[in-house]
Amino acid sequence: METINFVLGGLGGQGILFMTKILANTALAKGYRVMGAETHGMAQRGGSVVSHLRLGDIESSLVKNGSAHFLLALEENEAYRNLPFLKKGGSLFSDTASNNFPRAEVSAYLNKISVSCHAIPAAKIALDMGIPMSSNLALIGFFSAFQQCPFSADELRKTIVSVSPERFRKINLSVFDKGLELGR
Repeated sequence: METINFVLGGLGGQGILFMTKILANTALAKGYRVMGAETHGMAQRGGSVVSHLRLGDIESSLVKNGSAHFLLALEENEAYRNLPFLKKGGSLFSDTASNNFPRAEVSAYLNKISVSCHAIPAAKIALDMGIPMSSNLALIGFFSAFQQCPFSADELRKTIVSVSPERFRKINLSVFDKGLELGR
């Protein structure tokens, strides 16, 4: 089975670990071997949180620089901070409200290594829906709309239902669906 490497980055409290759990459980349901690791830097105070998720024929949990197929970032600066993990031809999906993403000085580098960039204002979507802590689900929904995503939207929805506490299932799915709609 092909190896697929994810790096997920954000700030403490944004739901990076929940997002990782959704991707990992979806991969397990598809028969992938799964390993992951998280690093927390002052997460309780809004510091960086980075999660590594590896699927397939793997022997270690950490994604090496230059080997991530996907970088999913819940904050624009965290997207930039974690760019070294992306491999040539990788894909970047970021939450940003900026119309200038990626910034010009970063675009040249991303073009040089053929990285495809995709941005969505996930935090704004979640806030507008009255659930500001759900930008992670908007980003996963958005990601699932793209051909590169190794999981279908239906597979991810099924996992969201299984890992969400009952009182949050409906709202979690609605945010996911809004991200998916914008991705399409």
